[in-house]
Amino acid sequence: MTNIAVTTWSLEQTAPTDLLPAAAPEGDVRIVRSEVPSPEFSRFLYASVGGDIRWTDRLGWSYARWREHLERPGVETWVAYDRGTPAGYVELTPGDDGVVEIEYFGLIPAFRGRRIGGHLLSYGTARAWDLAERWPGLATTKRVWLHTCSKDGEYAMDNYQRRGFRLFDTKVEEEADVATPGPWPGAFPA
Repeated sequence: MTNIAVTTWSLEQTAPTDLLPAAAPEGDVRIVRSEVPSPEFSRFLYASVGGDIRWTDRLGWSYARWREHLERPGVETWVAYDRGTPAGYVELTPGDDGVVEIEYFGLIPAFRGRRIGGHLLSYGTARAWDLAERWPGLATTKRVWLHTCSKDGEYAMDNYQRRGFRLFDTKVEEEADVATPGPWPGAFPA
């Protein structure tokens, strides 16, 4: 197996006023919180959004591991729907001392390039900033951060920066060059 160099950029916002929201796209696009922890649905979103950009770290998770993660206080999944069909999602994971990570964010390939991503990122970031209002006992959000890498979509970094995220760290590491898994084997051309 060959290795590839992967650049990972970490970005942050340190105040709710850092958020520069995108306009909502035209049409019937809605963003709804998935309030019932559902390993099946979360794995569907993860595999469908990340299948063509080599998201593989959670593919081996068991049902129990998914449930354990989703039931942690403050973990939230917000799903964008286009005319009733899931188009993408943002997953928020609280850390210590008011730090919230946008752990996963993206769109299913068929919904990219339709201005849904900027709107979903804006909405998800706003929900990261007000996370403690929905979860008594969590610290008030002081920082929202995320990471993206050179394997992600070509417009990812631009979207994050246009929403007000600022770069705070860059790393380059060698990773195994794994095949694009798709939402199921063979879903995308190699």
